[in-house]
Amino acid sequence: MKCVFLDTTSLDDLDLTTLEAKFDQFVSYPSSQPDQVAERISGFDVVITNKVVLSAEVILQASDLKLICVVATGVNNVDLDAAKQANISVYNSQAYGIDSVAQHVLMLMLVLHTKFVNYQQSLKQGDWQKATQFCLLDFPILELKGRRLGIIGYGALGQRVAQLAQAFGMEVLVAARAGTEPSEGRLALKDLLPRVDVLSIHCPLTEQTKNLIDKDALSLMPEGSFLVNAARGGIVNEEDLAAALRSGHLSGAATDVLTQEPPKDGNVLLDESIPNLIVTPHNAWGSRQARQTIIKQTVENIESWQQGTDLRRIV
Repeated sequence: MKCVFLDTTSLDDLDLTTLEAKFDQFVSYPSSQPDQVAERISGFDVVITNKVVLSAEVILQASDLKLICVVATGVNNVDLDAAKQANISVYNSQAYGIDSVAQHVLMLMLVLHTKFVNYQQSLKQGDWQKATQFCLLDFPILELKGRRLGIIGYGALGQRVAQLAQAFGMEVLVAARAGTEPSEGRLALKDLLPRVDVLSIHCPLTEQTKNLIDKDALSLMPEGSFLVNAARGGIVNEEDLAAALRSGHLSGAATDVLTQEPPKDGNVLLDESIPNLIVTPHNAWGSRQARQTIIKQTVENIESWQQGTDLRRIV
């Protein structure tokens, strides 16, 4: 059985031996351009992709292809209808980065509340060295304890963030899923937003969640509150977030995601003049443990396919 891995870049520092051992022939590329994909998958039984697009045309041309493994949760880069038409199985990876992302989210909350970036900049400028007393307290520091955290998206990741936040003494409120009615323990978004000190987003990007947090939603949040987005770019309207920070309505925000990644054409949130904004490069998921779990799950998916079972099977 032959396998080609089209884009190993975000996983190529890991141990891939268990994956390679599943095949008689294993070929990998750091990345693959759209015009290279058809040729590279030709003659292979299994294709592994992270973000490389497998279009209907490419899939239907690959007469030997039997299995597609996506080393990510999102499968929007694979034409699932074409895969089904060609009787090609599609498997993905799931829940591999819960602890990594939750840790990153709490880190961002702590950095915002402790004004960590401000103090680091102040230190580099020599302000502490020139101080007349033993410490600097130029920027207001807040404790997480007693703060109210609102969570949008209460799956495994949202629940893990809630657990960690509660360990710091935060109160947790949960928003009803977009497009559904409020229920016990779930508040309508319009009722949740005015009550939160911090909003953390963990839902997928769908037609219902695109621009879910826009200027109207941001205006409902209390003055001085914080926002953290480690979900997907596009859920928060970037122009509106920048405006809310510039006006001072929000005291701070952090995002691990942008609408275009990488932001080769620039992005409004990369403007250094926006106050109290932290941008991280979509690396919340990227702990070594989480990424090695992706490899482990991919091996399991191949074994599941060989055994005719449906572990993490999408098509």
